Amino acid sequence: MATATHSDHQRSYVRWVILAFLFVASFVAYVLRTNMSIAGEKMMADLGLSKIQLGVILSAFAWGYAIFQFPGGVFGDRLGSRRALTIIAVLWGILTLLTGLVPGRALASTAVILATLIGLRFLMGVVQAPLFPVTCGGALGYWFPVSGWAFPNGLTSTGLTLGAAATAPLIAWLMETLGWRESFILTAPLAFLIAGVWWWYARDNPAEHPRVSKKELELINANRESLKQETDDRTAWKRVLKNRDILLLAASYFCMNYVFYIFFNWFFIYLVEVREFEILKGGYFAAAPWMAGAVAASVGGLWCDRLCKRIGSRWGCRIPGIVGLSLVAGLLLLGATARNPYLAVVFLALSFGCTQLTEGAYWAAAIFVSGKHASAATGVMNTGGNVVSGIGALLVPVTAEVFGWVPALAAGSVFALTGVGLWLFIRADKPMTLCSR
Repeated sequence: MATATHSDHQRSYVRWVILAFLFVASFVAYVLRTNMSIAGEKMMADLGLSKIQLGVILSAFAWGYAIFQFPGGVFGDRLGSRRALTIIAVLWGILTLLTGLVPGRALASTAVILATLIGLRFLMGVVQAPLFPVTCGGALGYWFPVSGWAFPNGLTSTGLTLGAAATAPLIAWLMETLGWRESFILTAPLAFLIAGVWWWYARDNPAEHPRVSKKELELINANRESLKQETDDRTAWKRVLKNRDILLLAASYFCMNYVFYIFFNWFFIYLVEVREFEILKGGYFAAAPWMAGAVAASVGGLWCDRLCKRIGSRWGCRIPGIVGLSLVAGLLLLGATARNPYLAVVFLALSFGCTQLTEGAYWAAAIFVSGKHASAATGVMNTGGNVVSGIGALLVPVTAEVFGWVPALAAGSVFALTGVGLWLFIRADKPMTLCSR
């Protein structure tokens, strides 16, 4: 007698459990990548580092993360999301532990400390790079039905923004209570927990999961015939690299993420040094943009999916991208020029929130275009979105030093409006095989 989970008359909800795991994985990933931005204030004083040197360390993560996006997507396509995420999560934990054990000034010169931190952060970027191509491009593409990709992608963005929101007060509290080293050592085991649970529960293909019912499998696979591609898997990565819409998405994502990384790398330091908040208060206010982003990411994903079902994927993806980035530009200018520090936090938090309003649209558009090669395609898109971090990690403090923080923040508005213009040329309704001849 068949069990209820395999019954033809009952529907399972395994895809939502998979999404819950990916939500938590995104949360943990951002705790382990945002920690340096918060701990940097104490690390500079303890290790004898300058602000520019901290910028170099932060940019090392960005370059490792950006360079290995596309290889990370190919890695996910080859190994599958189950093995790939397990491996990289274990490596997150190891590198976080090593960061907490970096030698101090009593044992090493500033040059050695700097080189060690640059190496560790570069490697952390490398092993975090496959996360979203593997999960949002690969796992969610396989586990959720057509025209239902933006909302789960938005929820994973909610996970990462909540992780970043939790990091600021958590790391600030750990630093004040125990020290910056302990803030790394005590958070590292979260990665090992993610690796173990994911390996135990996840499968690459819904049909391989013992708890997936026939009804759920039919729902997941509905309308996939329209996305089938004739591209040879061995040469798919070449087609992805030449695809016009994937490259336009990468360019627009570059523009949006310039603003994202202003907040990721410098917002806490901006609040403490420029707006003159105390460290603990700055830690709490630094969480505000991420909380706004957590709500906006889910709302934007749901909005995008509904638009795609009503008016098609071309404008269903374009509208959230265009509206979101337009709001980013305006609110960023208001926040940069506000005289009241609390009002500035409100405007800036809303500006960042609007970056996340666009996330589901970007990832859904990439999946619509690339189909079963979504890990590689989203790897290309995320390369564009993260190359900018390596540029911005240095450009923002240099601009702030030379011209002040208002121009440093306002420059993000120019990038956001450029991203709006690029969305007007993106065709999410043209699958890869039809537009990459």
